[in-house]
Amino acid sequence: MDATKAPSNALVLEFKEDPALTEMMRLRVSSLQKSGQKRQEGERLLLPHEAVYRLDFPNQELNFSRWYFSLSGYGRVTITGICQLWTPDLTHLMTRQLLEPIGTFWRNAGDPEDSPLKWLEADMQEFGERIAELAKVRKVMYFLFAFKEGAEAGNLSCSVEFTVDK
Repeated sequence: MDATKAPSNALVLEFKEDPALTEMMRLRVSSLQKSGQKRQEGERLLLPHEAVYRLDFPNQELNFSRWYFSLSGYGRVTITGICQLWTPDLTHLMTRQLLEPIGTFWRNAGDPEDSPLKWLEADMQEFGERIAELAKVRKVMYFLFAFKEGAEAGNLSCSVEFTVDK
């Protein structure tokens, strides 16, 4: 959110879309629709305005510092973390695996395009701290990004800064 110079022990990680995993989850929805079956109890299906993103952690000893967002135009983006070591090729995504709080940032349609993004600061702080905690036990973490109210993936840049414990 803030353009302050990062400290020398900072690590900025960019969220990257995982197109193969997003497509696999879309195929699950399509398969259920074609066969007329219902989702498993507690299963979380990917919605049309969502995509799967990932963060790869090259270091496990991290402390959350800040978020960096850039959104051209207007809209709302929500980021939901997936807390367990999810193996999408073996198991379906279940609602119990989703983290709270979610991260949300937005710019309203009537706001000037150069106006700062709005966000729920306490939730985003807690969310960043939870990501740092989970990074201690894993090398990759997955997220659901939802694009609403006009937001599009191509107009988004999102990363998170951590400081590295030495």
